[in-house]
Amino acid sequence: MPSVRDYGVVFGVAAAVTFVVTGLMRWISPRVGAIIEPDERRVHERPTPTLGGVAMFIGLIAGVVTAWRMDVFNGQLAPGAESFGMILGALIILIVGLIDDVREISPPAKVAGMVLAGSVLSFAGIGIVVFRVPFLGVTPLTPDLSALITVLWVVGLANAINLIDGLDGLAAGIVGIAAATYFFYALRLADENVILTENPGALVAVITAGLCVGFLPHNFNPARIFMGDSGALMLGLLMAVSTTVVGGRNEQAFSGQSFFFYAPIFIPVVILGVPLLDSLFAIVRRTARRRHVSTPDKDHLHHRLMRIGHGHRRSVLILWAWTMLLSGFVLYPTYNHGRGDAMVPTGIAALGLLLYTVLHPDIRQGRAGRRDGQEGGDDASNVVHLDPNRRTGS
Repeated sequence: MPSVRDYGVVFGVAAAVTFVVTGLMRWISPRVGAIIEPDERRVHERPTPTLGGVAMFIGLIAGVVTAWRMDVFNGQLAPGAESFGMILGALIILIVGLIDDVREISPPAKVAGMVLAGSVLSFAGIGIVVFRVPFLGVTPLTPDLSALITVLWVVGLANAINLIDGLDGLAAGIVGIAAATYFFYALRLADENVILTENPGALVAVITAGLCVGFLPHNFNPARIFMGDSGALMLGLLMAVSTTVVGGRNEQAFSGQSFFFYAPIFIPVVILGVPLLDSLFAIVRRTARRRHVSTPDKDHLHHRLMRIGHGHRRSVLILWAWTMLLSGFVLYPTYNHGRGDAMVPTGIAALGLLLYTVLHPDIRQGRAGRRDGQEGGDDASNVVHLDPNRRTGS
């Protein structure tokens, strides 16, 4: 079984290559016209390169090749159908996102590209073959149903990451935290013989975390480059791969766990709770307003945080903190043999973070200022109003 140090080597290569190539993409982007200009739909204030997704893809290749050259990973991700299928699926979804970054394609065309990428994964053998509902047992899936659920999982996660990519560093940070959490979760399942040691889920997760860590120094506010739809969609696909091969192939219960910990396929729903809830709220919100679900607006979680008074960086850090809290909620019982003594400290931490989010002194001052402005007549013109049709672009 590979050691944490072995995984660390792959992580380091993926992060280092992504970091270096992202710097190169910052230089190339203006020369090929891959620039996002400021406009009424976006929050950035200067022309910004948008080839970060390409750098991440090259980092992915570097991580996979490094694993190929290490004998300890031959049983997990040796050259073959699964590894080539993952690379091809990532390339397809990268190209779809890249075209949308430069020319903006229609939502149906973008979804069709995601479906194609998910179908490639399913055809390569990366699919959800069993479906476990907590306390209701395991349901083996027919090949057709397996392919359908796998594609839906890819489309859902890719869109969730894409929608949360609204502020500098937000998506890369959340996915990095989620991937690292899932890496340690998969290791724990392997230690307990719940999944085979040859399962590549932990390896794919650690590569994904490496891509995010390598990209973040260039993308944290103020961003020098964006990952664009190409990077966000690819990160969603890689998380889908990791979670699928861990949870979608497991027929055993982790006897020391409770509640939904019996079902590893549901763990990503908790870890990625921030982007998934944001996506769900967006669908409900836009449907209630009789708008198309792809219609951009300024009511995502990060927009709401900024609207109540948090700045750009603080909004990002708050959502990172929520992701860390949810990740700790998953990991602690897993490594602590399912004991529920994490519930109290987790609840206290959640309450503290909630109070900070809502009642931070700067927010109270901002609210008081807005009230004074509204009461002061002419001074009300200084209040900043967010355009609901303005699109973010980090």
